[in-house]
Amino acid sequence: MDYLLLKWLHILSATLLFGTGIGSAWYLLLTVLSRDVAAIAVVSRILVMTDWLFTGLTMLFQPASGFYLAHLAGYPLHSRWLLWSIGLFLLALLCWLPVVWIQMRLRDLALAAAREHAPLPPRFWPYFRCWIALGVPALAAFLAVFYLMVAKPA
Repeated sequence: MDYLLLKWLHILSATLLFGTGIGSAWYLLLTVLSRDVAAIAVVSRILVMTDWLFTGLTMLFQPASGFYLAHLAGYPLHSRWLLWSIGLFLLALLCWLPVVWIQMRLRDLALAAAREHAPLPPRFWPYFRCWIALGVPALAAFLAVFYLMVAKPA
């Protein structure tokens, strides 16, 4: 595959990964803060689907295309910036995997509450706090990876 085409696809994939992640987090955060149970049920349902579709696929494509790009460009895999990028990406992945499970719990709890025209159950809130606690390091890791990919510091 042509290097520039693969680089473009890699950047597009990174943009989808980051944009979907930050956008989804923003919408769920604001919707939960509204305490509108019906809205939370709808947004969380869409969020789970979006996370599997966009985030899941790009989380697979990013390392595959990244390693191939490094190979094509002749970057040694032991370069510090590349090792840091890989480590930070793995950190984000390790945060994302439980986040998807948590989002499914949030969705299920919100859908049940919406069906019953009831408030969110108390167990919704520990899941939500954990979702935030895992999202913050994932966001920081992705921001750092973006910097490393652009700057490629020695």
